[in-house]
Amino acid sequence: MTQPSTTKDATPGSRFGWTLHGDGRRITPGQVVSPGERLAWPRTIGIGLQHVVAMFGATFLVPLITGFSPQTTLFFSAIGTLGFLLITRNRVPSYLGSSFAFIAPIAAATATGGQSVAVGGILLTGLLLAVVGLVVHLAGTRWIDAVMPPVVTGTIVALIGLNLAPVAWGVNETSGFRAAPVTAMCTLGAILLSAVLFRGMLGRLSILVGVAFGYVVAVIRGEVDFAALEKAAWVGLPDFVTPSIDFSVLALFVPVVFVLVAENVGHLKSVAAMTGKSLDPMTGRALLADGVATTLAGLGGGSGTTTYAENIGVMAATRVYSTAAYWVAGLAALVLSMSPKFGSAVATVPPGVIGGAATLLYGMIGLLGARIWIQNRIDFSDPVNLMPAAVALIVGIADFTWTSGDLTFSGIALGTACAIGIYHLMRVIARWRGTTHEPASPASAPGGDEHAVVEGAAH
Repeated sequence: MTQPSTTKDATPGSRFGWTLHGDGRRITPGQVVSPGERLAWPRTIGIGLQHVVAMFGATFLVPLITGFSPQTTLFFSAIGTLGFLLITRNRVPSYLGSSFAFIAPIAAATATGGQSVAVGGILLTGLLLAVVGLVVHLAGTRWIDAVMPPVVTGTIVALIGLNLAPVAWGVNETSGFRAAPVTAMCTLGAILLSAVLFRGMLGRLSILVGVAFGYVVAVIRGEVDFAALEKAAWVGLPDFVTPSIDFSVLALFVPVVFVLVAENVGHLKSVAAMTGKSLDPMTGRALLADGVATTLAGLGGGSGTTTYAENIGVMAATRVYSTAAYWVAGLAALVLSMSPKFGSAVATVPPGVIGGAATLLYGMIGLLGARIWIQNRIDFSDPVNLMPAAVALIVGIADFTWTSGDLTFSGIALGTACAIGIYHLMRVIARWRGTTHEPASPASAPGGDEHAVVEGAAH
């Protein structure tokens, strides 16, 4: 566990001050930089910028698919992240980026009523999520814990990451890893090598180093088009869109609320597993903050937001969970959102580079679910634990879809429903029948005390 620091650079008791971790330059093996700590500012800024890079691909992919403005989406992503840090009292390290759960309802709403109606749907979704957050904050999280116990939350976290596997590979031959296998391999290889070859700053910024190297490779191979970049202005406000409220599309967006709750809770569990510190008391505030961020996005034409799994992958790689890095990321994103030139520059990052980095990040997210299982000593010799997780993972990874009228439910939503529904159904039946399961074998039974398990999950 992280040792307490002695050097403070903020007023005692300040919620927005950070203690310096050690000497601010290195992380001792077996330790992490906790949310209330930070490294020296040059290193903190570097890691904050790495978070910006990590969210690039997904945050810009959603507006590109839905026809929204990438610059506007980045603006509300930045505002949402800074607001999230304020509402959660600077205790939850998370970046709010575009949620893939909005793609299908936005497409359907845009087709029937235009972009303004779709933006109105995002606004309504944000308000509903904010209400859920308030209820959780006032009534507590016990009902969430009862609905989504560790075996379920671990499964949800795993399928969130593994569901993104096809995105890393590429949904077609012009996207993801397969759009440019050589460039993607160079990007992924550079990330892996920099993580083990370099120490200090470069080692912590392995993802940023890998993306930069992959971009250079892409330029050399003629895979980058600079035409749009040359025409874009350096400074300019985003293009805002006024929402139109049409309650007929509400049914398209309501299922997204459940997905966002599952994502937020799953991500909080992931961070708690990595740091060894429970974030359950912050669940209500996190849901409220994401609801407020999505509401703001719906007021101006941005994509709906969620706490970002990509950035959790960065924290797992760097072992830095400082909220200071997220303030840097949010402020950097806000500044960059004021530049159309930057938006065009981001658009020049070829899919091969993003696919190479995503191959690592998405896999790391999936493995965080296993950490939750380990931390909570989940016994998979019990079919009530094993079978719901097994079904949900396949549904999520294969991206099963189910259509009912105008509603389409896919991988993460269906996988989450399977994990929750099948678990509780089997649990009720098992209790009613009085059936028992065989005890875990020595190979599957976790050993050691609870403190050791938390330590292992965190590190």
